[in-house]
Amino acid sequence: MITLKNVTLRRSAKVLLDGAAVTINPGEKVGLVGRNGAGKSTLFALLNGTLHEDAGDVFVPPQWRMAQVAQDMPETSMGATDFVIEGDTTLVAAQAEVTASEATEDGERMANAYMALHDAGAHDAPARAQALILGLGFKTTELNNPVNSFSGGWRMRLQLARALMCPSELLLLDEPTNHLDLDALVWLEAWLKRYQGTMLVISHDREFLDAVTNVTVHIENAKLNRYGGNYSKFEDMRAEQMELQQASFAKQQEKIAHLQKFIDRFKAKASKAKQAQSRVKALDRMEKIAPLLAEADFSFEFREPANLPNPMLSMQNVYFGYPPPEDAPAGTPPTVIVQNVSKSVLAGQRIGILGANGQGKSTVVKTVARALAPVEGEITEGKGLNIGYFAQQELDVLRPADTPLEHMLRLVKEVTAAGKISGQNTREQDLRSFLGTFNFSGDMVKQSVGSMSGGEKARLVLCMIVWQRPNLLLLDEPTNHLDLATREALSMALNEFEGTVMLVSHDRALLRAVCDEFWLVSHGGVEPFDGDLDDYQRYLLDEAKRQRESLKETNSTANKNQGKKQQNSTQKPRSFKREIEQLEARMSTLNNEGAALEARLAAMPPAAEIAELGKRLKVVNSELQQMEEQWLELSSQAESASV
Repeated sequence: MITLKNVTLRRSAKVLLDGAAVTINPGEKVGLVGRNGAGKSTLFALLNGTLHEDAGDVFVPPQWRMAQVAQDMPETSMGATDFVIEGDTTLVAAQAEVTASEATEDGERMANAYMALHDAGAHDAPARAQALILGLGFKTTELNNPVNSFSGGWRMRLQLARALMCPSELLLLDEPTNHLDLDALVWLEAWLKRYQGTMLVISHDREFLDAVTNVTVHIENAKLNRYGGNYSKFEDMRAEQMELQQASFAKQQEKIAHLQKFIDRFKAKASKAKQAQSRVKALDRMEKIAPLLAEADFSFEFREPANLPNPMLSMQNVYFGYPPPEDAPAGTPPTVIVQNVSKSVLAGQRIGILGANGQGKSTVVKTVARALAPVEGEITEGKGLNIGYFAQQELDVLRPADTPLEHMLRLVKEVTAAGKISGQNTREQDLRSFLGTFNFSGDMVKQSVGSMSGGEKARLVLCMIVWQRPNLLLLDEPTNHLDLATREALSMALNEFEGTVMLVSHDRALLRAVCDEFWLVSHGGVEPFDGDLDDYQRYLLDEAKRQRESLKETNSTANKNQGKKQQNSTQKPRSFKREIEQLEARMSTLNNEGAALEARLAAMPPAAEIAELGKRLKVVNSELQQMEEQWLELSSQAESASV
């Protein structure tokens, strides 16, 4: 088990853990939660040995293999499948030993090395790696594409696949869902439920935590508090605990006030000095109960839209996609992703846009947001349509070198030039105050956006959208990098918004809370989805199963064809010689082990030992028989090849 006893950990002057203690048992799935900056990722660094405690004891079983998602962006031309296979450290070590043993020409070492390679699963490693890659949303045509041909988010998915490929007893996952679509998230949940080891996961997705964890560890006030149960159970238990703590605190404050009143009244009187002093000591001895300091809540609201056109917009035979690259030959047609869509978006609709990865959800949203032009067809906008667009990548609309205040000042100029100002305050001081309502206060309004966290950037985008007073919100994965408190604030704000919402998100809690209808983008079209999110999850799992079976069938066909090629080809005698030598070395090892077992049995050991020796001897003799048959077959083929 993992144990932390009386641990103190500092980062510069900040104390992240102070006398913290917790125990994590083998096989437990632990959600690690706490405010941003509380030390969640730092605790991971403590467990993986990157950091060391300043005081106390940290114990992680030394025999446990650890897997963790590398945070660096891989820059390599290696194919995706080979890159993920390299995540299997046991397999990589076995392959290295095979190479080393072949260089020594030590037959016994080579035999053992090949056996270890087989035990490490070399025969099905490509299939295992590709199942992970496909599960995380890649296409079958991308399985062997160079890693550096993918965008940053897709490379991080490959890093996740690499971590899952690694055999481990301890798995550390820090925000594994940030770069995933809902289909990949559902697949990951199913995979983690089957994981046999101990897992610690940091996530701001409450439904994900509920699905994959059975223990919650909360970092608060530099302490580690363990709760049995998933995130929802933790919330219930913590609310109950906080209520009790508040009552105890209030009661203690009354007692302290009473003692202090006595001390203040009688400390100057000689006749009462002794009693007053005893009450001073009682106050000193009293273990202070902390007041209820709820985590700083963040809330905001969308202002009432100036008008609500109905319909908001109308699509007639619209084809969604991308224009040909600028350097493409003349006449190159555009790339069509979704085609022939005829739909209207009405005032007050709250639409969740669903669809497996790559089907075109973001393409549809970008086109409605005017970031892309329709490839074909027409989108007619209602009079007075005012779109608030949250792009999947915040930096699509943010300038890293500029400050929040500069972003707001530029926004004022843009909307003024477009004639859209409708009562918003535009003075610099008013903009500073408005930024303050989104927790951008003091020096933060002049901090470059490029130096900010993902959550801060997302808050700035929300701030800019709210200021514009939109009547149609287009939100493409708005919760990436948002903590649980900010996600809750967004959910509440959207529920009170009087305009229309079109939402793409892998946060099912947000989708459930906000949307009352769903569109499914699939197979090149857009159709209403008749069902709820639970139905959609089942649909995604069925699709993933179909894809895995298709890949398995493809691999099986390829293996059969390869086997036929090998049968039809003539092997060189020298290759037979090496295989025969390896078999002979292994047979020699098995013969020696069998002789030793028989000698021990002849010495009449205790009954329990006889049973174990007999079982092992049976295994040895069975393997030896198989080896002898292979030796005879190879010897026969070698003779035929040399004729």
